[in-house]
Parts: sequence; structure tokens; C-alpha cells
Amino acid sequence: MKERIVTLSLVLFVILLLLDLYTFKGVRLLTEGVEKASVRTVISTLYWLFSISVYVGLAWALLNYDQYRIPGQSHYFFTVNALVMMSLLSKLVFVLFHGMEDIGYFVTNIISKAFASGKVSEGGDAMSRGKFLTYVGAGLAAVPFGAIAYGMVKGRYDFRVVRKNLTFKNLPKAFDGLKVVQISDIHIGSFPQEHPSVQKAVEMVNQLDADVLLFTGDLVNNLADETTGWVEVLKQMKAKHGKYAILGNHDYGDYVPWTNTEDRRKNLDGVKQANRDMGFDLLLNENRILEKDGEQIALIGVENWGRPPFPQYGDLRKASEGTEQAPFRILMSHDPSHWDGEVLDTNIDLTLSGHTHGMQFGIEIPGVKWSPVKYKYPRWGGLYQEGKQFLYVNRGFGYHAIAGRIGMPPEITEITLKSEAEEKLLADQLS
Repeated sequence: MKERIVTLSLVLFVILLLLDLYTFKGVRLLTEGVEKASVRTVISTLYWLFSISVYVGLAWALLNYDQYRIPGQSHYFFTVNALVMMSLLSKLVFVLFHGMEDIGYFVTNIISKAFASGKVSEGGDAMSRGKFLTYVGAGLAAVPFGAIAYGMVKGRYDFRVVRKNLTFKNLPKAFDGLKVVQISDIHIGSFPQEHPSVQKAVEMVNQLDADVLLFTGDLVNNLADETTGWVEVLKQMKAKHGKYAILGNHDYGDYVPWTNTEDRRKNLDGVKQANRDMGFDLLLNENRILEKDGEQIALIGVENWGRPPFPQYGDLRKASEGTEQAPFRILMSHDPSHWDGEVLDTNIDLTLSGHTHGMQFGIEIPGVKWSPVKYKYPRWGGLYQEGKQFLYVNRGFGYHAIAGRIGMPPEITEITLKSEAEEKLLADQLS
């Protein structure tokens, strides 16, 4: 595994270096009209300072690769990843336009020599066209550069509340108006230690005055020790009628090369205990019956169930035992693939998932909802419906791999359950 990482990093280093050399050619073209040599020097220096910082970061990450799982270290590795992405994408966009004139000139030169006599024109038009394209490239390159910079500095901490009202015929009258607040994919090891954004998000959760709070997995990136210093913050989240949690794929420590199974078991036990110390009732292929005014609904929680290569620890049949007579059932399942894989063959009314993070990158504006993750997970974010069954996929509380979120802010979900019978009664009274 490490050999593959080293190889990929070296290839990436070479690609970045070649991009830098060609991009700098464009930078010099853009600044050739600047009269003051000192200004040109400052621009060139800033360019290479940024590029060299990326190389230094990449080299540091490569030399310290074995430490990226250590609590408190993940943040630095993920920051390097974001800087590399920023450098790579912005320079690729720039080179795409800056290189058009060079490619065109090269092709024209070849054709002219092959089929025409006389010299190839080297007039000012080619240069002016090339400079114009280079300016266009610089302007467009600023888009990914600025977007990733924003995603790193603010986007990953810019929590939003997404509210949904769902109406069901079979929801018991006593639970009409039940406010379910969902969080998912905390990935607490990714946050800088004591970062105030976590406390801010906890306060946002509490302002919603939840009836029940449901956490759909991935408390950590890999290790239980990531929760050190955070349990007291996260346990402040409140709900009037209970807090419930399940495990996500990262919580099992499956991405760590354990030397023995006992260490892996202790780590998993530590993650489970951290959930409980935060005040969550951890459902491990289990269920709870929620009662109110003599009526009941079922809350089911499965362990992680994902399509290969993700493990399938979840046992929906075991988790659902005893809920068959419940008039309404809510399922917590970390991976939304489970909904199509098994859940649609049941009569579970509402499934809550996470896992995808919306890839931490996408576009969600009126009329447009897109993220590259859709090609892996067709149901990747927001609300989905098949017949009478609903799935909601939370876009995640934290972040992983890349220290940033671009167009895909961290999410706290508020779902209010409505009884169709109650809505009809109210409509009749108002008519």
C-alpha cells in the first residue's frame, strides 16, 4: 500500500512540476506589459512561493504517511490534499487556454511548411490572440482556486440546517409533528483540536429543540482516540425524547493495518463507548419502540451495510425483530446503498443515511442538483421517494480526505413528521 502511495505521489510531483513550468510561461506573458520590474518580480515570487509550498507539503505528507491516522495529524494531511487539488485544478484550467495558441501555432506551422511556400507569418495577431486566451485562462483558473480556498477557510465550517416536512398516512396521531433532527459523518478527527465550529454546530442542533436526535454513523476517521477532548463538547447535544446512534464504515477501524485482532476490538469498543459517553443510545442491529400517549413507532438501527468493498455488518432482519406490528418504522442505516439493496423490499417508512458527504463538492441551486458522487451513489444527498417509502441522505457534519467543502456545506437535518389524518382534519376545520 505504501509503495503505491509513494509511486502516485512521485507521479503527481512530476505532473505538478511540468504544469508549473508551463504555467509560469503564461504568467510571464501576462506580466510582460508591466513596466516596473519590481512588480513583475513580486508576481513571480508569489507564484513560486505558492507552488513550492505545495511541493513541501506533498513531500512532508509522503515522508510522514504512516502518521496520518494519528489523532491530531489528519487535519494537516487533509490540508495538503486540498492545496494539491487547488494547485492542480487551477493550473490545468490555465494551461488549457494558454496552450491553445501554442498548439494552434504548432499545427499551423506544420501545415504551412507541408502545403504552402514562403515564411509563416509571425505578426502581432498571433501574440495578441495568445495573450487574450491566456487572460481568459487566468480568469477561469481563479474559479477553482477561489472556490477551493473558500471551501478550506469557510466552507467546511459553514453549517446549514435543511428542513423537510414529510406526511404519512400511517403515522400515529400522537406522533404528528414529531421533530427528528439528524446528523451524520462527524469525522471528528478531521477537525483541528478545539476548533470552535464544532461547538457552534452543537448549539445549532440544540436551537432546533429536537424531539429525537439521530446520528447515522462515522464518529471518527479510524481511531477511538480521535474523540479525546471532544466528548464533552458533543455530549451537549440535546433531544427531548432521546438520542440514538449507529456505526458507520469508518467507525470499525477497517482502514487501519492492525497487527492483531485484539487491538482492533479495543478500538471498536472505544468508538462504541465514545458514542455512549456522548449520551447516545447506540443501536447495533437493534431497535427501540418509542411510545407517546399510548401509541408507538419503531426506531431501527443497523450496523454498516455497504456494497463491496464496504463490509456488510448490518443485519436488517435481526434489527427489525419485534417491530413487525409497529404502524410506523424509521430505519437508521449509514450507507444509502442499503435502501436499494434491502430496504425497499420491506415496509419501512423512512430511512435516514449519510456516508456520501455529497463528495464535499457539488452544485445545488434551484433547478440544478449535481455532485460527481452521483456516479457512484445515485442517491447521494437529500430526499428520495419510491412509492410510500422515503430515504433522506444527510450530506455530513464533518469532512474527510480533503480539508474543505465546495458548494456542499456541512448539514444538520430537521425532519418534521406529519400525520395525513391530522392534516386532513385541520383542512376540514379550516374549510
